[in-house]
Amino acid sequence: MKIRIINGPNLNLLGTRQPEIYGGQTFEEYFTSLQEKHPSIEMTYVQSNVEGEIITELQKASAEVDGIILNAAAYTHTSVGIGDAVAGIDTPVVEVHISNTFDREAFRHQSYISKYAKGVILGFGLESYNLALMSFNS
Repeated sequence: MKIRIINGPNLNLLGTRQPEIYGGQTFEEYFTSLQEKHPSIEMTYVQSNVEGEIITELQKASAEVDGIILNAAAYTHTSVGIGDAVAGIDTPVVEVHISNTFDREAFRHQSYISKYAKGVILGFGLESYNLALMSFNS
């Protein structure tokens, strides 16, 4: 099985940005542990702060992998384009958020992705990614 993780804006700052919300581990550190936990899954990941690059990556990944884990971060709440990209591909997408977006500002309660996603996992810290991976085996 091949899974691509696509991370959106500011997730390159994990480990230093608001550790009380996002924890103190970098995504690179976590990604290594995720690969060790799931050696039978071929995982790749990309991160971009640019909306159009995320859309391009979704379209590209749809032809290359069996599933996509998408943390569009703040674009979740603002990007009709990313939502349209998820709607436009056949590859299943699991929407992931590190924090519980419903326990935060009201604007974070809206997602332009959820309607088109296989599922949504939020609020479990970085473990949300592991739960998303496990969902592809069910």
